Amino acid sequence: MSEAADRSIPTQPRRFPFGLAYLVLVGIPVGFVLVALRLGEHLPLLGERVTAPEIRKATAGLDLGLLVIQMVAIISAARVVGTIAKYVGQPRVVGEMVAGLLLGPSVLGRLAPGLSTHLFPTASLGFLNALAQVGLLLFMFLVGVELDPRHVRESGRTAVLTSHISILLPFTLGTLISLWLFPTLAPPGVPFMPFALFMGAAMSVTAFPVLARILGERGLIGTPLGALAIACAAVDDITAWCMLAAVVLVARAGDQRSLAVTVIGTAVYLAFMFTIGRRGLARLAHRFERRPHAQEGFLATLLVVTLASACITERLGIHALFGAFVVGALVPNSPTITEAVTSRLRDSITVLLLPLYFALTGLRTSVVLISGGHMWLILGAILLAAISGKFCGSALAARVTGIRWPDALALGALMNTRGLMELVFLNVGLDTGVLSPTLFAMMVIMAVTTTAMTTPLLDLVNRYRSASAMLAP
Repeated sequence: MSEAADRSIPTQPRRFPFGLAYLVLVGIPVGFVLVALRLGEHLPLLGERVTAPEIRKATAGLDLGLLVIQMVAIISAARVVGTIAKYVGQPRVVGEMVAGLLLGPSVLGRLAPGLSTHLFPTASLGFLNALAQVGLLLFMFLVGVELDPRHVRESGRTAVLTSHISILLPFTLGTLISLWLFPTLAPPGVPFMPFALFMGAAMSVTAFPVLARILGERGLIGTPLGALAIACAAVDDITAWCMLAAVVLVARAGDQRSLAVTVIGTAVYLAFMFTIGRRGLARLAHRFERRPHAQEGFLATLLVVTLASACITERLGIHALFGAFVVGALVPNSPTITEAVTSRLRDSITVLLLPLYFALTGLRTSVVLISGGHMWLILGAILLAAISGKFCGSALAARVTGIRWPDALALGALMNTRGLMELVFLNVGLDTGVLSPTLFAMMVIMAVTTTAMTTPLLDLVNRYRSASAMLAP
């Protein structure tokens, strides 16, 4: 018996042919999305808009002392709150996300406004932002490196259908809820289509790195459920970043000529990367495997290629993060290469640079903007759409492919994890003018909530799985 067969989840006979199930589960959400986009073209813009708080570039010289103090405060807060989160059974990243919010105007800015102003003056945030963005580029490169296409091949149709539905259902709900949000919460001047597409894409994210960490902490990496979850999250990541690139492309298109240049340039870039670029990275990896002692030269070359790719995609108008992710995904997947890259980069990125990004997100998030019963009702609707779309979509698709309900619900709980990937999406949306500050704050709360609920939801589902196993004949 093959290894893939040994790792498969026990299934029951399918009630529907795979092709019919795929057509129905994919076709219905796509139909709703097209109807929502058509209806949204005629929505009026109501009320006054609050402009987005920008992280302005510094006009004075670098205050190295202040930058060091900021980094000390951010890293210390991330470690303390992250340790508390781990103590109560949450992934450390949940605590780091919360620490970023605590340092922003929502908490520190209200409790100690003087300290907040002196610690994070606006003129200093450009330098902090530069460090955080470099860290984020390297993190996205690592995400691509750690994607293993074998997971998708082993899980086959189940992974493909589950992943597509886990994207399409929340995407559809996000697009539909945009019909309600657009008149009052869209930024001034943004058309309905990029707004709705971004809301749909933001609802669809699964945080591959956070999910992998949860699986590792719970000993599920080598299990059939863990393998399927990793496969679905890998497909989700690739699809989500393609969707984000498309949304940014639509949002940044100023005229038809620039749009055509961007589309053609992106097609040429992808064709180059998936042919010449892939072969070049394969040769580089082969040379490293023959001479593993030349680790520094190999890593330096990879970083140069990653930054060059990020620069190209940024110039094309589809964001630098996409270019970094593409290079990581094209690096040949082998234990030697993955270990060589992650062992050198992961700790410095996750301990030093990513907390800076969480803090910058917190500095841009003001919960005070969510005032009044109507706004809290909207937040509740966003949470309901995000959780039901991801959790129910994943579980339903898994069940249709023959997986039993206990395992299908556990997969839905895992796929509901959003984490850092959601924050990246949201910051891109705020930077490109697709999200308003109020909606940004709501979506950040959604990202933290859905990530924090993964572990307790998984515990609840596991109790159901244990009870089902005891009752089974």
